[in-house]
Amino acid sequence: MAITTPSELDPNLLLPAPSSEPESESESLLSSLVYDTAQKFQMEMGNMLKMITEIDQAAGGIMEEIGKCKDNVFERKKGLEEEKERFQKVAYALLGMLNGT
Repeated sequence: MAITTPSELDPNLLLPAPSSEPESESESLLSSLVYDTAQKFQMEMGNMLKMITEIDQAAGGIMEEIGKCKDNVFERKKGLEEEKERFQKVAYALLGMLNGT
């Protein structure tokens, strides 16, 4: 097994140079970044919740309209069936008169 000298190491594998900023300043920047990200996340979650609520309300209205349309279709179908029966009775009566029964 060959021993690798520091000059033979891949430069991409070397550790980064120590930061010139003091540790507390780096932590402060990281903390600020995390806080800002959390705030944006909360804001977006609030927006999504608002949109979900609006979608649910719209869906409720649509379902109500569908129910009304179904009721109207049922009533119209019932009326058309009654009208069909009346026409059939009239047609049978007319055929009966024409046949002399």
